Amino acid sequence: MNTYKLSSDFSIASQLTVVDVKQLAELGIRTLICNRPDGEATDQPTHVTIRQAAEAEGMTFHYLPTQASAIADETVDSFVAILKEASRPVVAYCRTGTRSAMLWALSEAGKQSLSAILEKTKSAQVDVSSLARRISNGGRTANAMATTHHQIVIVGAGSAGIATAASLKSREPNLDIALIDPADAHYYQPGWTMVGGGIFEAESTVRTMASVMPRGVTWIKAAVTAFDPQANAVVLDGGRVIQYDQLVVCPGLKLDWSAIKGLTETLGSNGVTSNYRYDLAPYTWKLVQELKSGKALFTQPPMPIKCAGAPQKALYLSCDHWLKNDRQAQIKTQFFNSGGVLFGVADYVPALMAYMEKYAVDLKFSHKLVAVDGPNKQATFERTDKDGNTQTVIESFDLLHVVPPQVAPDFIRSSPLVDEAGWIDVDPTTLAHRKFSNVWALGDVVNTTNAKTMAAARKQAPVVANNVLVNLGMKQHQAAYNGYGSCPLTVERGKVVLAEFLYGGKLAPTFATWFLDGRRPSRLSWFLKERILPPFYWHCMLKGREWFADTEVSQAEH
Repeated sequence: MNTYKLSSDFSIASQLTVVDVKQLAELGIRTLICNRPDGEATDQPTHVTIRQAAEAEGMTFHYLPTQASAIADETVDSFVAILKEASRPVVAYCRTGTRSAMLWALSEAGKQSLSAILEKTKSAQVDVSSLARRISNGGRTANAMATTHHQIVIVGAGSAGIATAASLKSREPNLDIALIDPADAHYYQPGWTMVGGGIFEAESTVRTMASVMPRGVTWIKAAVTAFDPQANAVVLDGGRVIQYDQLVVCPGLKLDWSAIKGLTETLGSNGVTSNYRYDLAPYTWKLVQELKSGKALFTQPPMPIKCAGAPQKALYLSCDHWLKNDRQAQIKTQFFNSGGVLFGVADYVPALMAYMEKYAVDLKFSHKLVAVDGPNKQATFERTDKDGNTQTVIESFDLLHVVPPQVAPDFIRSSPLVDEAGWIDVDPTTLAHRKFSNVWALGDVVNTTNAKTMAAARKQAPVVANNVLVNLGMKQHQAAYNGYGSCPLTVERGKVVLAEFLYGGKLAPTFATWFLDGRRPSRLSWFLKERILPPFYWHCMLKGREWFADTEVSQAEH
């Protein structure tokens, strides 16, 4: 007998036997609910048999049979009424537990978020995504009229989503594309490191969403709450359903600030900042300018994160400012990296280590930030030794630059699209979903092993656009993504180490090494970072102009 908890006092189970009932009674279960009609199988105990066994153990028993394909609103009402009066804990069962989980999910509509309900049922190994629209409708049968259809639906209007839409339109202008995103603003996030270093103004990194939306694309200003890939549909907040022929998913990732105890309460004050937020990057620069002496801590969480070099970039630009203003000797700088290496591609480490030494940085590997006490200016780390043992380390600070842990968005993690780690499961070459042939994903949300960078999304967008068109019968050959990623590491104001690499850490320089060797700090790389890449982003990547993005993509194996 396997039982799965959906709440502290409610569990589901597969078909029970008389022996199972006795075991549940010994575990303290007070109420049983049978959701399986009698006679589904020849070896199935009748509900009367299970009722008698339950009552013999002093348990309450309810018989509420249902079919997964036809759960009436009245059945849900009856289930809610039973739970309201039931002695706890409760176990509901059917053949596999699925129908009981579905009834529970519908009964919780309006009490919990759709993502929370889907995540809990998924943890019980039950997929109730087909009920997403109904759950969004308060558990009631949804109105079939609230459905629209588009040829291609793109979820997420960040860099990957806008670039993919623009790429598709540049190839086939008459495509019917809908792009779903609730945001009013679109950000050039790589610029926030430069804001935190006093080079850019924050306002230069943001534009209205309407201004970057590709011409001819329908913008649906709403949040996606669930996916129903079996029905080729996504569910929006409020219960509206959008159906598609092809689906592209690229909502980015979630910055999990709340995973670090005390962090959300002190961000933006008490010397605690992060360049990973638009509103906080200017605060970083303010703190850097004002710090004359003391301790400056910079942190890096466990991988994966977007732009794995960004935690170091904040440190380098801060240290460069202190060095050039004769403050380095008065400021102790420490870098707390939860991993065991400075950078994932070894060829670039010597140049980076030289700067760590230049700035006299105290490197702390295998240290994960777990708590922040802003008022008392203390940071708590969990240090892991080579044998896997952990110990708590508390450090004081005057400036703390935090990079939070990062996960897929809640509505992604609770969906049927993800792998066991919670990232969308795609083929690393074609970026097609491994299970659903008309679903594609790119950007930070996928489970590919490339670096999660803007450069990766720039290379992925034309690959996905091409392959979507192959699925629609508009092109013949699939395109291949080779894992390209890039990280311009701003090691000082005026110089950049330009890391470019493919899957497996293979170097992939855009320029000949005699012209620009990315393994060495260079002023030309800084010029690219400061002057070329921002306008290239706004006027090329988001417009379907795919220079340096392999417009003539290579053919993937069929």
